[in-house]
Amino acid sequence: MAPWCYCVLCLLIRNLSGTPSNSSGESRNPWAPAPVAPGEVVETAGGVCKFSGQRLSWWQAQESCEQQFGHLALQPPDGVLASRLRDLVWVGQREVPLRRPPQRRARTTAVLVFGEKTADRAARLRSPLPELAALTACAHVQWDCASSDPAALFSVAAPALPNALQLRAFAEPGGVVRAALVVRGHHAPFLAAFRADGRWHHVCATWEQRGGRWALFSDGRRRAGARGLGAGHPVPSGSILVLGQDQDSLGGGFSAHDAFSGNLTDFHLWARALSPTQLHQAQACAPPLEGLLFRWDPGALDIAPSLLPMVWVRLLCPVPSEECPTWNPAPRSEGSELCLEPQLFLCCYRTETYHRLQDAQSWPGQDVISRVNALANDIVLLPDPLSEAHGTLSPAEASSFLGLLEHVLAMEMAPLGPATLLAVVRFLKRVVALGAGDPELLLTGPWEQLSQRVVSVASLVLEEQVADAWLSIREVVGGPMTLVASVQRLAALLSTTMTSEQPRMRIQHRHAGLEVRSLRLREASTRGCFFTMPGGRPEGAGHIHIPAGEARRLLRKGLSGVTVIHSWFTSRVFQHTLEGLDLQPQAPASSEEANRVQRFLGTQVGSAIISSEVWDVTGEVSMAVTFHLQHQAQTFRHKLVEPVCAFWNYSISPYTGGAWATTGCSVAALYPDSTACFCNHSTSFAVLLQIYEVQRGPEEESLLRTLSFVGCGVSFCALTTTFLLFLAAGVPKSERTTVHKNLTFSLACAEGFLMTSEWAKANEANTCILARVVMVTVSSARRRARMLSPQPCLQEQIWTQIWATVKPVLVLLPVLGLTWLVGILVHLSPAWAYAAVGLNSIQGLYIFLVYAACNEEVRSALQRMAEKKVAESCASPASWGTSLRPPGPWEATRGSPIALAPPRRHAALRGTYGPRTPSAFSSIANPERQAVELTAFKASGPLVATEPLPPGPHPPDPPPGRLSGRLHFQSRPHPAGHSAAGVVKARGSGGCRAVSHAGPPPTPPERPRSPRGMRVF
Repeated sequence: MAPWCYCVLCLLIRNLSGTPSNSSGESRNPWAPAPVAPGEVVETAGGVCKFSGQRLSWWQAQESCEQQFGHLALQPPDGVLASRLRDLVWVGQREVPLRRPPQRRARTTAVLVFGEKTADRAARLRSPLPELAALTACAHVQWDCASSDPAALFSVAAPALPNALQLRAFAEPGGVVRAALVVRGHHAPFLAAFRADGRWHHVCATWEQRGGRWALFSDGRRRAGARGLGAGHPVPSGSILVLGQDQDSLGGGFSAHDAFSGNLTDFHLWARALSPTQLHQAQACAPPLEGLLFRWDPGALDIAPSLLPMVWVRLLCPVPSEECPTWNPAPRSEGSELCLEPQLFLCCYRTETYHRLQDAQSWPGQDVISRVNALANDIVLLPDPLSEAHGTLSPAEASSFLGLLEHVLAMEMAPLGPATLLAVVRFLKRVVALGAGDPELLLTGPWEQLSQRVVSVASLVLEEQVADAWLSIREVVGGPMTLVASVQRLAALLSTTMTSEQPRMRIQHRHAGLEVRSLRLREASTRGCFFTMPGGRPEGAGHIHIPAGEARRLLRKGLSGVTVIHSWFTSRVFQHTLEGLDLQPQAPASSEEANRVQRFLGTQVGSAIISSEVWDVTGEVSMAVTFHLQHQAQTFRHKLVEPVCAFWNYSISPYTGGAWATTGCSVAALYPDSTACFCNHSTSFAVLLQIYEVQRGPEEESLLRTLSFVGCGVSFCALTTTFLLFLAAGVPKSERTTVHKNLTFSLACAEGFLMTSEWAKANEANTCILARVVMVTVSSARRRARMLSPQPCLQEQIWTQIWATVKPVLVLLPVLGLTWLVGILVHLSPAWAYAAVGLNSIQGLYIFLVYAACNEEVRSALQRMAEKKVAESCASPASWGTSLRPPGPWEATRGSPIALAPPRRHAALRGTYGPRTPSAFSSIANPERQAVELTAFKASGPLVATEPLPPGPHPPDPPPGRLSGRLHFQSRPHPAGHSAAGVVKARGSGGCRAVSHAGPPPTPPERPRSPRGMRVF
């Protein structure tokens, strides 16, 4: 293809893409998504977000979203929304400190007014300064914008060094004020410090001898700084500080050319260089005390008569510079910017909440909104909760609108509809946010009147007949706790308007009220600070108390006074709208109540809501409090009610404005109709009631406990008897016997534990028993498998272990499982409780009957033990006697046919001999040893061998006498067709001799029986 064809093709593609060939700006990608338009709503993975298009500070953006019942995006945008954003946006934060804007403090202070530039206007510090290796000087300055000549804001002169240190500045008309630091005559360059706008600015200068480091700050931000200015030389001792003039000599040499023109106040001097954080504290009217040489006090200055009398002005302490989270779409990364900087933002909602707000215009109550707007001749109540309020609202206008709204709500006979309630809540949010939008408004406006009307409107919408409307909008605004937050915000604004002439303000209405007061910590360090609600008493219910120890703690921090804010709300609306809370049930306070607890039903607010906040000059201070509130626990009949001390945590659920929590709060004392609590922090408090279903009274519960104890005792005795039988009877060892022993022992321990412990549960004990028996069965099966098959295959091992595990479970579940099942159903009916007690009682008896009374092994062992006892009693010397009696059929004499029979197998015995008498033996088998133990006892006739002796010579018979000792017979393997070799051992004083023979097994004769049923071997 020719080169000109390529050129034509490229030109066509460029024209089709719509990009001019000579564009000098940034290129556009035709496939990139379009940027988000202002007011556009975009669906995201977490819900719905609306792009505002306004640039506001972080707190103003948060307020704007809350007024529309949304919140700032709590996480960086993702998906399509992230690709459509072009600029930095604010990101929300769950923590409380940023969710509430810092309150600027208003203070009244004396100001030095330097008018025209003259040589006689100056103020001198009476006390000379010590030697300074470092220093920091700060002041609030209002510069005269018309003064374009350099002037000294302050100067320090030494006896031999007039220009030891000074701060000079001048104003550029319509521009900025440039400042420079002079140390030991060395002049730093003039650099921009703040705008020449005629407003108050906070200016600071720091210097250090080491390295000559210096820095210039204004309004909390570093403006300039360098090294090498007056390095290695301190400011000499005996120096003089002068405000508003340059000293050409020690404490004098003033000139009009170098005089300052403007206003100056709050001058502070430190003998060290402050850090940026400490400079922020000084800017917020809280100067650090460490190293402070001079604190603003006009009484410590020699003031020129031309500067008198001094002027008192009311100033707002600037808000400390804070950084708030942001998200940058270009690198798609999170960051932070100064909270006061205006940025774009997104208001986000949950999907279901957004859809409900879209339907709010069709809710009942629109007629009240129209009537209020018609009377005000303005849009006061917005019908659409998702629309943005246009225009500005002054405190005077807000007060007027509130008065009109108060009148309409008081005259309204019908209950408020959800649409009206939603519009009123939004308007109250807008009113209390006025101070955050423009802090200068705090110096003007009818704030006290406005506060009265805000509390009055809040009280009117807390009437009990409005509870249904609150339930309708609870998912949108979080319930009536949003009113509590609004009133607290208003109280914080009021605290900035307090003066020494008016140290206390109290507003009280039917369902709501607040009090703002200045508290001197030294006075509160002895008794603390009490606040009582209407109808409350300091020594009874209805009060909140700041302990004296907390006041002393603040005194040790260097504070002398704080502002205390209290508010209260006494409406049943909170009980109706905050039922079914997701607060986890806590353990009852006593074991008696714990026994009666059956089933947790729910939690609800049972008392008034009371709030406590403490503010100093830098912001809110957390303090421990105690409160005592009355509750309505007696209204829940046939229910168990457990009071819980709780506080409202705004950080738990930002979608609904917060939730109740109990961290840091505990019950201090319980009374029949009230509860005293302690919390280690200050916020909004209430007594919550956890409600349980009770199906048994105290008398029935006492009867059940008695029956349970008796039943456990019966079962324990039966199980103990069974276990002792296994031990005493000498039951042969086997896998089955081992399992039975462990089962009986475990059950007996469990029953004993249940008798002595109140918190133990039968189900837990049965679980431990079953686990123990399974472990014993598995180990026994493994041992038995090794004995039968030393090297079993893997499949046999697995099958053996599985069966050893399943077998005891199948056998024991009918015994233990029935008790489990009934124990689970106890809460359904008292009959199940009695059934559980009965089953637990017969559990031991059942084990005794099955594993002891009806067990053949145990019965055989007991029979052998009885035979042994009888045999031993017959063999004892006491049983022999000397009386003559006719021989029994089993006794043989010398002339009997048995004695004249052919010779038979003869057992030769050695031992202690007496007259030759026959002996009878009883055999006791040992399953683990292939032997027969023979126990000898005395008989009245001669010993006769019952087996024929082999032919051949035989040892002579032992002499007549008595035989004492034990005989032990042990069998050994023998060849086929031969009888087993026998060894008879006589353990006694005569030693032991064994006689054995081999040959075909003889046929034993019929064994005669003794009259007492003993066998003769």
